[in-house]
Amino acid sequence: MSKKKADNNGYVYSTDPSFQFDQEQENQVTLPPAQQQLRIKLETKHRGGKAVTLITGFIGTAEDLDDLGRKLRNACGTGGSAKDGEIIVQGDQRQKVLQWLVKGGYKAK
Repeated sequence: MSKKKADNNGYVYSTDPSFQFDQEQENQVTLPPAQQQLRIKLETKHRGGKAVTLITGFIGTAEDLDDLGRKLRNACGTGGSAKDGEIIVQGDQRQKVLQWLVKGGYKAK
């Protein structure tokens, strides 16, 4: 029997002797701000009734998403996170986020 090995996709073991873990590297390129189609919305689902501003539609690397999220959180003076292609900013910050994105050259709705 072969040894158990884990990967990032959650696979732990396979009985297929020729099974190989996919070693895909996402070489996703970040689009320039003028080509980004970002959507801004207010969401309260699954958050204990607290509102967050959700920015979706970002196309690019995870590092660039984190950087944009950090800049938006600093501009609004609140907390939040950036993961899975979404940026979450705490509170109803739609107007501030929209103004900052437009000033930065992003297309946002």
